[in-house]
Amino acid sequence: MMIEFARNMAEFAASIGKKHVIILSSLDSGRRKRIYASSDLQMYYISSTCSDGKDEDCERLGWRRLEEYNPSQRRWMYLHSLAEGNTMRELLSFEDDLADEDYYPGLPFAALFSFCKAKGLKVTCILCYCAEGDNVSDSLQLAGAASTLLGLNPDKFGATQGSGWIIPCSWQMMYGPPPDLSIF
Repeated sequence: MMIEFARNMAEFAASIGKKHVIILSSLDSGRRKRIYASSDLQMYYISSTCSDGKDEDCERLGWRRLEEYNPSQRRWMYLHSLAEGNTMRELLSFEDDLADEDYYPGLPFAALFSFCKAKGLKVTCILCYCAEGDNVSDSLQLAGAASTLLGLNPDKFGATQGSGWIIPCSWQMMYGPPPDLSIF
């Protein structure tokens, strides 16, 4: 279903005349190979601007290209083939033999990236590694990164809270009420 969803979203974006698609996604922090001491939350990206996934605008913002993006890797090639409307039969049999390098191209953002790119759209995936638990701050950082890329100021979005973002009601008590402070 992920492939069908990606195909439908790419067709929709192209049909309404969109030129640039930005995809926000978290990545499993257990997969992180390097930890950079320069910041708490490092943004990663891949872009359709260059064949190797690099983008000068993202580099200027201090983001790192996702090192694991390799367009010649078999799963990325498979997604590209599907997005182009081809089926590469020789790659269909690898489902039972997944390697570590198959993890990233198996995620939903990769399918969306491939299908939007095949439609001729500029695509930027903004990614960050997240641990399990309360990821509200991670989501706000991703949204802030997208705003920065687009040159938008979230303080002008009209939210009543200081960050400029309107937090969905469903996030307010995601982990239940706060603990009773008298126990401390």
